[in-house]
Amino acid sequence: MGEPVRARRLTDQEGRRLLQIVRRGKHGSVRVRRAMIIMASASGTLVPAIARLVAADEDTVRDVIHAFNAKGLAALDPQWAGGRPRLISDADIEVIVAAARTRPEKLGQPFTRWSLRKLAAYLAGRPRPVRIGRERLRQVLRARGISFQRTRTWKESTDPERDAKLDRIEYVTSAYPDRCFAFDQFGPLSIRPCHGACWAPRRRPARLRATYHRTHGIRYFHGCYSIGDDQLWGVTREHKGADHTLAALKSVRAARPGGYRLFVIMDNLAANRTPAIRRWARRENVELCFTPTNASWANPIEAQFGPVRTFVKGNPPAAGLPALAQRPRPSPRRAGRPAPRTRPHPQRTPATLGPPEAQSRMTNPVNVVASALARSCCNSA
Repeated sequence: MGEPVRARRLTDQEGRRLLQIVRRGKHGSVRVRRAMIIMASASGTLVPAIARLVAADEDTVRDVIHAFNAKGLAALDPQWAGGRPRLISDADIEVIVAAARTRPEKLGQPFTRWSLRKLAAYLAGRPRPVRIGRERLRQVLRARGISFQRTRTWKESTDPERDAKLDRIEYVTSAYPDRCFAFDQFGPLSIRPCHGACWAPRRRPARLRATYHRTHGIRYFHGCYSIGDDQLWGVTREHKGADHTLAALKSVRAARPGGYRLFVIMDNLAANRTPAIRRWARRENVELCFTPTNASWANPIEAQFGPVRTFVKGNPPAAGLPALAQRPRPSPRRAGRPAPRTRPHPQRTPATLGPPEAQSRMTNPVNVVASALARSCCNSA
């Protein structure tokens, strides 16, 4: 029996790009689904679980993984096209790309940046001219991943144990998937109307209120994901904290009460590395596998948060959004009394998540998180 199909280890740039596509969900459905497949496979999720996550055939998932291993992020944009013979050769495309990525003053041009018109004129005036229209030039540059954008800063993982941590995560997800769990905080989630998508009559889209009051603050979804069972559960909190992290870890241990060794993959966050958490992990025979610094894409639960944002937070019902953070209204002000606070009073949240049997253990992340949000409404009301 051959080894299971798995995506190769991601680089820092690939991990950040895939995480951006999955979490924002603003790209085409093909790119988002392929990004979820690659990200989930690279973090150790099995092919059958990925197929259920993206509602695709297992062979399709394997084809995407093989394409990524062969050509990288170019696998996000499959080339399904045909037509007449090409008028611009591969050598011409290389010339176009090289010129676009070179500063104009280095090529003897009296300006500091290219426009499509200036670049097309320069290519046509070369000793070996490349005649191309502006629209085709834009398509060629886009196909090669070149776009007109502002300069930005970037960060890479400087963790000296980066490779060792990634090796450990790959090993435990491959060798012990039934004992491997993932934990992360998803947020901040602003309690306000968020655009989504739904079926509606043509030119009659569902509408959201343009004016609203942000009086409910933000929330964080503390989620736990079982890699072997392909199950997601969690609860919403008002803030991150070591006590909430410990409560989530206790729910993981409750899911496997046998006392044997478990592996929990989590971010290298200060709230996840407190002495109390480390003492609990040693006592309960739980190994904490931290992702490298600035490499949260290595956490298998990250691929599950994309559908959560799409199907739970986007396009909320009219009465469902305020119920997430309901607070008792302040009593009317009487003469001589100070004005009521405009921000809600902080309220304590439960100290533990409770046993997994008391929570929603459905494999559909939408239903799981919707149940968690409903529990949060009851705690906040």
